[in-house]
Amino acid sequence: MFNSEHNIFSPTTLNVSSIPNDEMRRLKQLLHNSLIDDMDNDDSLHLKKPIQLKQQLEQLIDLLPGQQQQPLNASDKALLIQQVIEELQGLGPISELMLDPAVTDILINGPFSIWVERHGALRKTTQAFDNDSHLRRFLERIVSAQGRQLDANNPMVDARLADGSRLHAVIPPLCTIGAVVSIRRFHHETISAETLVSSGFISQDILTFLEKAVIAGINIVIAGSAGSGKTSLLNVISGFIPNSERVITIEETGELQLHHPHVIPLESRGTNGEGNGEVSLRDLVKTALRMRADRIIVGEVRGGEVFDMLQAMNCGHDGSLTTVHANNPQDVINRLRSLAQMEEAAICRDTIDHMISSSIQVIVQVRRFRDGSRRVVSVCEVIQTAAITEVKPLFEFQQQPQTDHNHIVGQHVCSATQCQLSEQIAAKGFDVTELNSLFSEVDYALV
Repeated sequence: MFNSEHNIFSPTTLNVSSIPNDEMRRLKQLLHNSLIDDMDNDDSLHLKKPIQLKQQLEQLIDLLPGQQQQPLNASDKALLIQQVIEELQGLGPISELMLDPAVTDILINGPFSIWVERHGALRKTTQAFDNDSHLRRFLERIVSAQGRQLDANNPMVDARLADGSRLHAVIPPLCTIGAVVSIRRFHHETISAETLVSSGFISQDILTFLEKAVIAGINIVIAGSAGSGKTSLLNVISGFIPNSERVITIEETGELQLHHPHVIPLESRGTNGEGNGEVSLRDLVKTALRMRADRIIVGEVRGGEVFDMLQAMNCGHDGSLTTVHANNPQDVINRLRSLAQMEEAAICRDTIDHMISSSIQVIVQVRRFRDGSRRVVSVCEVIQTAAITEVKPLFEFQQQPQTDHNHIVGQHVCSATQCQLSEQIAAKGFDVTELNSLFSEVDYALV
């Protein structure tokens, strides 16, 4: 399979043909078959040499005129060759979408319906697979290369594309319309703290607070829905971890991009075709505890690993970070409690609540608004009062009355006069003068 750096076509791909789509699909299949036949006769053809492959296809396409229903012009020939090479790259009809930096998600609903998310809005594209078999071959190439199976016995699979993008596929009998594929794009460009502030995602005061909290080893949970910016914020604030500390990251599929000199990335693994070999997130959290980790970062907690994560935070791994799907800070407490009790049913609720309140100090809530913008909407500290775990807002996003329904306007404000975390941070020997000053100054910048 080619790397993107070997692509001999410009990112601005040729996508207009004078040939009807059905005929282009037929010709593409003919050219593909001709290439396979030619490979049988010439073992010197190497698919990983795109220049030679293009030359080979140019020769083969000239042998097709007798099978064409109308002549091909130079542009049609170039497009046909491009599509065949993209098939061999394993990207097929979505290759052009994968080159678009504005695309964050690609959603394939059967062979003839492909949607993308750009700037927070879903749009249907003109791309399509030829048929169900074409879509299944596309999935087989990706899945089999990673030693996984997608069939009636294993109708769901998670995989990763060559560029790091995350793929999830479901096939019949679980889905009646055919194979359904969700691809979360992996963008290699680094999102800086300055970018988050200038875009209005976060205020400088909140960023300063999180910087002080991370340096001081405060445990932080970032909550929000899918695509709300949890991972982006986690990547940025993890950059505040001192370079002298050892960081171990734990994920199902690697998405974190930590800019730190001492990072050990761990990824979970599903079962193989025989149902063996699974390594869960919980297994990896336990492993990380034996690897002399100063900080443990779990990309997202969604199961029994919550209990082990809370234990780790209580046993000397200060400054751990994670994300969770939740709609508001109080829901974070409820969700963590539910996940922990699902795995450890024998432990009573009060014990779980005590673990949460003594482990999690800060909850950051992020949200994606209907205009596609993403923002931090609240930062809360977790406190224990009268045997009840509560969240106390420190910063909030105050939305302004709507004048433009296509654009959300508001401001990040400080909603507390003091922060109990200051005492914990001061007890660790850190200067809290700048931290305390944040709660006497309000940032009213409209964003």
